[in-house]
Amino acid sequence: MSAAPQSRLAGRIAVITGASRGIGAAVARRFAAEGAHVVLIARTVGGLEEVDDAIREAGGTPATLVPMDLRQFAAIDELGASLYERFGRVDVLVGNAGVLGTLGPTGHIRPDDWAEVMDVNLTANWRLIRSLDPLLRRSDAGRAIFVTSGAAAQAIAYWGAYAVSKAALEMLVRTYAAELNKTRARANLIDPGVARTAMRARAFPGEDPESLKPPEAVAGAFVALALPSCSRNGEIVRVG
Repeated sequence: MSAAPQSRLAGRIAVITGASRGIGAAVARRFAAEGAHVVLIARTVGGLEEVDDAIREAGGTPATLVPMDLRQFAAIDELGASLYERFGRVDVLVGNAGVLGTLGPTGHIRPDDWAEVMDVNLTANWRLIRSLDPLLRRSDAGRAIFVTSGAAAQAIAYWGAYAVSKAALEMLVRTYAAELNKTRARANLIDPGVARTAMRARAFPGEDPESLKPPEAVAGAFVALALPSCSRNGEIVRVG
């Protein structure tokens, strides 16, 4: 990866979930290339280390790695305290981690599958807001960015749990954004569209992945929402 021509996120502290692969990893590499210190969260230690290696090889600041299952909600609470002790603030939060769950008739979804989708896609992001909101407000321009999907905007047969979780996430973030209106912090959503990710491959196994845009193609849209100069709040940015 070549270094970015600008350092628009120089000195910013950016927390990214689901950062071991796909869009999360691409955003982490791009943020680091733009000068940010990235705090990378994912369950897979090896994947986090690979992203950190790529950042170092490109001349970026070594990342802070946080192996964590976002369903361990108490650990999210502890994350806020740990980041406060180390950095005193958080400038950017990217809530990217998500799971697809079971694709099938709504009445056939197993309760534990439903619970996992809601825990990761919705409740974990609420817990992140709860834990990191004080740190985002301590920033001179806190920016929270959450990943949604076109599935939240239309009823598609067999996508019940995932679609419901993303629709609820959109309302959560828009409500949070309204609460930030009179502060220097902002919260927005981004729909990356169709990209070459493991989740996409699982949902559409017969699709040619080479026909899809790579995760790196959407990273710039995340940078735009992370900039201190970004004034958008409570919006859904859709990447074509």
